[in-house]
Amino acid sequence: MIASLTLPRMKKISARKSAILCVLDVGASKVVCLVAKLIPAEPSDMLRGRTHRTKILGIGHQRSRGIKGGAVIDMEETEAAVRLAVDAAERMAGVQVESVIVANVGGRLGSAYFHASVPIVGAGVGDADLHRVLEATSLRTAQTGRSVLHSLPTGFSLDGAAGIRDPKGMMGERLGADLHVVSADSVALGNLLLAIERCHLTVDAVVATPYATGLAILVDDEAILGATVLDIGGGSVGMGVFRDGKLVHADAVAVGGKHITMDIARGLNTRLSDAERLKTLYGSAISSPSDDRESLSVMQVGEEGDSPAHIPKSHLARIIRPRVEEILELARDRLKAAGFPATSGSRIVLAGGSSQLTGLPEAARRILGGQIRVGRPLGVQGMPESAKSPGFAAAVGLLIYPQFSGVEHFEPSRAGQGPSRYPEGYFGRVGRWLKESF
Repeated sequence: MIASLTLPRMKKISARKSAILCVLDVGASKVVCLVAKLIPAEPSDMLRGRTHRTKILGIGHQRSRGIKGGAVIDMEETEAAVRLAVDAAERMAGVQVESVIVANVGGRLGSAYFHASVPIVGAGVGDADLHRVLEATSLRTAQTGRSVLHSLPTGFSLDGAAGIRDPKGMMGERLGADLHVVSADSVALGNLLLAIERCHLTVDAVVATPYATGLAILVDDEAILGATVLDIGGGSVGMGVFRDGKLVHADAVAVGGKHITMDIARGLNTRLSDAERLKTLYGSAISSPSDDRESLSVMQVGEEGDSPAHIPKSHLARIIRPRVEEILELARDRLKAAGFPATSGSRIVLAGGSSQLTGLPEAARRILGGQIRVGRPLGVQGMPESAKSPGFAAAVGLLIYPQFSGVEHFEPSRAGQGPSRYPEGYFGRVGRWLKESF
């Protein structure tokens, strides 16, 4: 089995610095590349965690090729689609892209929790104690054949008393830490990174798609009170659960909108391109009384070429509905098995291109329960109208991720581990300020 990949890590962007970033979302239905400028901004009441406003400079998107269920199945076609999307974004932005932040939903995305504790040195909890306990926890996260995407501290404990958000300065004898680790299959992830690197691009970071989507579509109160994000894409459904402003669970299943298209093509004996058109223009996850009276023209494939046929619209809905119910039931069962069942009071936010299917929110309300809404990217300037949709939420979330990446812990800081790079005193503080600000 392939060893775990050591992925690049992104430091949190300074609140005082502007930056130009490029992101890449390689999905089963489309490849999206965004180039944007992050500009320092005043705090927002609705999006309190964000330190920058995002202005889109360039956008490129292409029909995806060579991807199935979030995994690469044809390296040449995947590389070609990535090149075209990046080239379009470069031309629009007038910049040359050298590195990208990448979204990942394939490769059996999954969550695991790890705990460790260390004795406290000194009268109270200090920075050195925090680094030691996080280091001790992160040393336990290695899993054969799995690569760590995110390592998020979710809480601390003092002498067995759990639920402490920030123990710094508190008294106690033993400090514990809980770490939420999101990982993916190393083989699938390695092939995706190889396809991107073949385009002469450097990968700055890899972000789990449900995490990126949640950063783009959730307002602060939703993330704090608790919300579940369902990113229903072409080849998979990504699930992200947020509590107390943190990602506490991530998962994915390899079924999505393309499976609905395949069902239509088989059920109506038509081409995939025609099935996609029927789904987009006339498809619905619920039936209406008028569907029996409306007729659709379908080009059916036969021995003597395509021939038109007329079917009632209700027949199309009867093909779509079982697959939509299967997708939602799979998500419901996976969340319940992980200990995050949907309840009547829970918030569920839908995203991804397939979430725009007519009647899908109503079907989700019936199967999942709770408060359902369709999420769109928030707080982004310069997006064309066609891209202000749930299908671009993950790509926008990748631009927001550098403002939150600092909360993750992968390796111990130099703090408390030997001499500092800067001397103590006034000049030391000036040196640190210059490094962090510029």
